[in-house]
Parts: sequence; structure tokens; C-alpha cells
Amino acid sequence: MNSFPSIFNDVIGPVMRGPSSSHTAASWRVAKMAVHMIDGPLKHALIAFDKDGAWVTNYEEQGTVLGMNGGLLEIDMADDLMKQTERIASERGVNIDYEISTFDNTHANSMLLTLTSIQGDHVKVLAASLGGGSFEIQKIDNCEVNMKGDYHELLVWSYGTIEKELLEIKPPEAQLKCVESPDFKLYIFESFQPFDEGLKYHITQYDEVYKVANVLPVMPVIAGQERELPFSSIETLIDYSVAEDLSLGALGLLYEQYRSGLSEEVLKDKMKTIIEIIEGSISKGLAGTAYEDRLLPQQSNLVAKAEQRGKILQGSIINKIIENVAAIMESKSALEVIVANPTAGSCGTVGAALKAVSDEVEATMDDKIMCYYAAGLVGAYFAMGPGFSAEEHGCQVECGASAGMAAAGIVQLFGGTAAQGLGAASMAIQNMIGLVCDPIADRVEAPCLGKNTSAAVNALSSATMAISGFAHLIPLDQVLETVERVSADMPTCVKCTGMGGLAITPAALKLKEQLERMKTAQTNR
Repeated sequence: MNSFPSIFNDVIGPVMRGPSSSHTAASWRVAKMAVHMIDGPLKHALIAFDKDGAWVTNYEEQGTVLGMNGGLLEIDMADDLMKQTERIASERGVNIDYEISTFDNTHANSMLLTLTSIQGDHVKVLAASLGGGSFEIQKIDNCEVNMKGDYHELLVWSYGTIEKELLEIKPPEAQLKCVESPDFKLYIFESFQPFDEGLKYHITQYDEVYKVANVLPVMPVIAGQERELPFSSIETLIDYSVAEDLSLGALGLLYEQYRSGLSEEVLKDKMKTIIEIIEGSISKGLAGTAYEDRLLPQQSNLVAKAEQRGKILQGSIINKIIENVAAIMESKSALEVIVANPTAGSCGTVGAALKAVSDEVEATMDDKIMCYYAAGLVGAYFAMGPGFSAEEHGCQVECGASAGMAAAGIVQLFGGTAAQGLGAASMAIQNMIGLVCDPIADRVEAPCLGKNTSAAVNALSSATMAISGFAHLIPLDQVLETVERVSADMPTCVKCTGMGGLAITPAALKLKEQLERMKTAQTNR
């Protein structure tokens, strides 16, 4: 059975800090798994980025170092200690180095980790960030693997063939794989259940085995309990919604039940927690945030002040959307806890639009949960298509995706049908096709703030049009195919490299120089 994206693993989330989910969250997740593959505490880490990859120009500014350090040090993303990873590494005697080099890889967002423990054990891990915090560990000690952090993994390094012995002690719910290299065999147990320490100890007693590592999942939803969905394509989804008289939100909840194996109650609680974090980041932003290494000061409070002075429209929902977007983005830039939704670069759109509309229609928490599931289902289909990597497709898969998700969520709040929600998503994404990704000074602040705001307002207008009966003309699946086709024609320089678009204007280059001087001065204090 095909494994479909999880709304929590791949769309609405992760809960994180930092400027970029691709850079910060994915790096944290890869590092958190990799550090469990060595015997003993970490002593030294060498992190390499390919000289021809997308991260070579901006890996530090966009939070890769922050995320990687935090994962290697096993600091929880929500912990304030994430803001102090360099100090903590120094205190623990952990040396973490970064370099630009050349190595075999297949993705623009590739990273090669070489880790060494105090005992002298080491491991080499090749991974790729796939966008929105999703990732894939592709090689362990040059053995080809496919690990995405959604299983419990028990890794066994062996000089000899012990497959028969391992099958005899394999837990019934686990799968066993074997990858061979010229010098050893890597056996991998994979399960949705944790592995007993007794099993690990038993395997270490085999003469052929020289290392066993228990690697815990880092994703919020564990794989391996999926059931066959009652719908798969967007067309069959619409047919099912009509036959069963289900809204898009109800279908999103059903989708995640089948995908995760979790109960409706558990999944509603999970989404409630996510909503509370998102709305908390709005409150935090409006209260005021401060962080030295950022382009923009607090601006979210300016909308209310302008309204009070009678300078802008009075009581407009657009005002609230702009205010909310800015508040979330300011929280993100200050390294406060946010939800990548579907990415950190586009985290302002969905939360801002759905909060403003929810307040306007006086939605209950249950109403909001269902509107987020409607948004999440659209995001899941986006994840099945182009995905959320700006380094591959530009900002059309960040703010474009978030606009479509928010539009579907607003239709749910308006009481619209599943077909109307998908139509609204189609229109919203159509309006963002071809959007480039060109962060100024490699900080995910501008023009990201404006693009998030435009995406959120676009979501509201698209939902209004869909509910009113406007024709979206192009089905959502064909819109998603178009996004992929257009991205193939976009030059790499406008795909989050800092080498094109607004990022290379004289004003942007001057701002980047100013930030670099400020950072150097802070380091030399």
C-alpha cells in the first residue's frame, strides 16, 4: 500500500524555532537521528554541504547551523536553549565544524554528517532536506537507506551474515532489511513499536556484530499503522464527499485517521495543540519581540495604531490578517516557537487568515480544528505533488501552497462543500504560480512578509469567490502539475539561493553587508 503524506508530519508542522523549516527543522531532525547512531557521547561533528548545492550561500543565515547544533546536542526545538547552542556545545566539549566540499548526492539540499564519539566510534550520514521540515536519510556509512524519521529503527552493523538469526528474534510487528557494503552488512529493523533494550543487548552478543544503535523516530506521527483510504485522487475525494455528505475538514480528519491509525479524539487533540501554538505565536508577536540578527523591527503593532488614528479602513478583516501575518513572522524571526505551516517561510499565511476569519465568524475550537484539517488535506495533496522545497520550486510551493491551504480552511469556516474548498484552493494557487524565492540578505523576512500577507488575502478572496459560485476552471490536481512544470523553467538563482531577484539589488546587498558587520562586531565583543 502506498504511504501517503501525514498532515502532521509533512504539512502542518513541525513545531520549531528558526527562520527556515528546510534549513532549521530538517537539519535538527537529521542530526537528532544521526547522533543516536554512534556509541557514546558526541565528541566531534563535521557537517559538509556540496559546493554546487542550494545551501552553500546561506546555510548559516537561514538557520541550518542552529538546527544542526540543536539536534546534535539533543535540545528540544521548543526549549529556549536552542538560542544558545554554540555556548552549550563549548561547555560540553563538543566540537562542531562546517565546511563546503564535494560529495556524491542527488538533491540540492544535501548534507553529509561525519560524527565521532568520545569512545572513537564514528558514523557517516548523507541526508537531504525535502522542504517543510521533511527529510530523508539516504546513506549510512555509504549503505543506501531510506529513513524519514517516522519509524523506530534498530540498526545492526555486522561483519557476517546473520539474517537467519535476526529473523528468529524479530518482533512480529517489525520489518527487517539488509544493505550490503564491501566491508560489512547493515541490518535495519523497522517498527511502529519501540524496541526492547533486551533485544538490542541480545544482538550485541553475536560475534559478527560490532555495533547496534536504537534510533528513535523524530516525527509526530509514527508510520506503519496505515489503512487503505476510501479515496485517493482529488476526483475520488470529491465523489466520496458527495456520497457521504462530508465536508473537506471531515475528510481531512478521516484521511489522517487512516494514515496514522490514531483515533479521532487523539487527532483532534493534536490539532488543538497546534492551533494553540499558532495563536500563541500571534500573541507573542503582537506583544513585541526582539532579536539582533534580523532585518525588520516589530511592525505588527502598527496596524492597530493606524486604525486608531483613522488612517486606514476601520474594522476591516484585512487589517487583522496583515496584523496576524506580521506577528507570526516576527515571532519566527525572533526564534520564538512557531509552527511551519506548511513551511517556516510561509508560516504566517494559514494561521493569520484562519485566526482572522475564525474571530469574525465566532468559530468554536471544534470549528477551527475542522478548518485546519481542511487546510491540511489540501497540503497533503500538495506534498504528493511538488512538495514544499523552495530550493526546487521557488516560493510558489511555500506561499502558493499556504494560500491554497488557507483558502480551503476559510471555505470550511464559511460552511462550504468539499468541492468548493478544493475550488478555492485551486484559484488561490493559480494566483501564485511562478512566485520566486529571493530572501533579502538571506534572512527569511523580506520579501517573505509581503508574500505571506498577499497569500493570506488571496486565500480570503479565493474562498469568497468559490463560495459565491465563481468558476475555478482548472482542477486542483492539474494546478499542482502546473506548479511542477513551471518550476522546471525557473532559473536556480530565484530558488532560495540568494543569487537572484530582490536578493541581488544594491539595497539588499548593502543590508546584507550591514548585518554581517553587526554580527562580526558582536562576535568580537
